Amino acid sequence: MTFENFKSKFRNFQQKIHPYVPHLREIDEQYFIDKFSSKEKTNNREQFTVNQEKNELVYEVRDEANRKWWSLFDEYEYKEHRDKERKVNHKWYHWFDENDSPEERRLIIKLDILLCFFSFVMYWVKYLDQSNLNNAYVSGMKEDLGMKGNDLVNTQVVYTVGSVVFQIPMMYLIHRYPSNILLPSMDIAWGLFTLAIYRSTSVGMLQALRFFVGVFESAFYPTIHYLYGSWYKPAEYTRRGGIYYFGQMLGLLTSGLITASCYENLTGVHGLDGWRWMYIVDAIITLPVAVLGVYMLPGVPKQCYSLFLTDEDIFVARERLRKANIALETEGPQFFSWTLWKDLLWNWKYYAYVILGIWAWNNSNGSSGAYLLWLKSLKEYSVPMINKYSTITPALGIIWIYLTSAIADHARSRWGAIIFSQVFNLVGNIMLAVWYIPKGATWFAFCLQYFGWASSSVIYSWAADAMRHNPQQRAITVVSINMIGQATTAFTSVLVWKTVEAPRYLKGYSFTCTVIVVMMIWTTLMLPFYKKDERKHAHEQGILLYNSAKGETPPSVPQTLSDEEDYVQEHFVIEEEKKI
Repeated sequence: MTFENFKSKFRNFQQKIHPYVPHLREIDEQYFIDKFSSKEKTNNREQFTVNQEKNELVYEVRDEANRKWWSLFDEYEYKEHRDKERKVNHKWYHWFDENDSPEERRLIIKLDILLCFFSFVMYWVKYLDQSNLNNAYVSGMKEDLGMKGNDLVNTQVVYTVGSVVFQIPMMYLIHRYPSNILLPSMDIAWGLFTLAIYRSTSVGMLQALRFFVGVFESAFYPTIHYLYGSWYKPAEYTRRGGIYYFGQMLGLLTSGLITASCYENLTGVHGLDGWRWMYIVDAIITLPVAVLGVYMLPGVPKQCYSLFLTDEDIFVARERLRKANIALETEGPQFFSWTLWKDLLWNWKYYAYVILGIWAWNNSNGSSGAYLLWLKSLKEYSVPMINKYSTITPALGIIWIYLTSAIADHARSRWGAIIFSQVFNLVGNIMLAVWYIPKGATWFAFCLQYFGWASSSVIYSWAADAMRHNPQQRAITVVSINMIGQATTAFTSVLVWKTVEAPRYLKGYSFTCTVIVVMMIWTTLMLPFYKKDERKHAHEQGILLYNSAKGETPPSVPQTLSDEEDYVQEHFVIEEEKKI
């Protein structure tokens, strides 16, 4: 066979399999614009609210002289209409927004399966592979590998270092390469290194393998949050993020059950200990899920690779984001350009959310293994029972995450959801810091431990909303929150969660209480600055502001897109003059 014949056959093969392989989807947007216009539906090219019955522009002209003092705490004050005719009384049990069209609901259902449900499964697998270290430690690994002193916490730190260091290139890769290729490739590698841990013969070998597990898990967390911010609107994000975090709790929960089962049923099979079988089982679960990601992850609306979304779905996704003033992915400034970084580093929001992320990464005792080590210290339970009891707190964590996420989306208050979760988190950690309390009270305190992590999806959704006007800055911010926050745990865990201080951990619980208080104060201080920034963009939501108490007159209501552009330009000039 000649080389030319080979190339010809290969091209024919590519054409045959092309419909069954994820590829870049190119659509004719003008076709769908004409299609929806002919049906007298919303003109999605407008960036403001449209009356669907009369097909005319609808605004709310709002006099801020009548603004109530408690409006300061209304996070969505400048994002939603407040007049009775336009205000939507969203029911907490409704999954969709009342204004969603049938096309949008069909799209959201698909996204909830492709992105929300699959990311939940991936997070479950990730946390199987991350949390299994603590379960293995109390199930024979400590004795088999001769672990002593602070070997456990040092092994946890090695994993963190690998994850943090390799999140730096993720700032660039997330925005440049298809997520359905990037993530599955990394996931396959992390599954293989998880499998290799079962062959560990020393602490040094274990730590080296855990380092590479951290390296290949580095892309997962920020990439998923970037995808959520690319497809979902602000009021949709947090609930989906909460479901995604259910995977974290399920991973913690099932890791204990898998470890207990392996210890009881597989110890000695083929000469392997139960904890070694646990790593084999975890890898067997991980690898197929990683391969499935090639088909399930859809990419982003501007560069969609999904076989399951129709051309109309992709168009609707792009237009609903334009309507919500969420910028689509474009080439924009190059990643290494001064313009991109200057704008980002002079943006207060970047620093505010990164610092909030630092508090969020240090506000929980969950990853320290404190609960498991306390159970072991009681000397009342067998190894299988310790692993089974370890499922209680993550099972409750699912409930805490749902409550926090529901408050954020349904009450339209992300800052309020953060405060809510941290109040309960603080109560639990104060009780553990006191320590000398009845055994039942200690159980209760540990049952509250995952209120600390319950705020995570809220923080990332809030940051994605605040940075919605620039996808590149949003990607860098999401990675920075995760990377810098996780990096701080590399030294705080060594300082305050030393294994030799288990299970008392006075420094650990006291430090956590301090972080929680600071986090609540920081969140409250961020709110007025966020509101001030949103006020500048109120016109994008169809809200025209004036203050009669200052002698201002009601602005004229634009009737066409040209009028809207004139209003935006005039509004911009006024804001610039105020700065001067």
